[in-house]
Amino acid sequence: MESLKVSVTLPTTPQRIYEAWLNSKEHSAFTGGRARGSGKVGGALSAWDGYIRGKNLTLEPYRRIVQSWRSSEFPEDSEDSRLEVVLEEAEKGTRLTLIHTNIPDGQGEMYKEGWRDNYFQPMKRYFKTS
Repeated sequence: MESLKVSVTLPTTPQRIYEAWLNSKEHSAFTGGRARGSGKVGGALSAWDGYIRGKNLTLEPYRRIVQSWRSSEFPEDSEDSRLEVVLEEAEKGTRLTLIHTNIPDGQGEMYKEGWRDNYFQPMKRYFKTS
């Protein structure tokens, strides 16, 4: 299994990112793909038109989100991966750090690029204008 850690600073507050990450409409808006979110532990999630699915494992408002996570590219017999979203106040907004563990072998680099291209870049634009 593989793991990765990537970070970005976004021009908004931890509260704003936390709420948007868990909100279906806003998650869809900042990624460009249909998403379904939940603000409850155990609540189901999906993103990118069903490419990603999972559930909320731990929610620490405005600080940390832990989710089970898998994409349609995971082998069927593979366990879900674990995604931890850590939010920390920073000089120019919020430092968002993703710690993604239990990724199937050979897929880590693909997801690292995916987080940067399909989440971080669109989130920078979204939070700059919202």
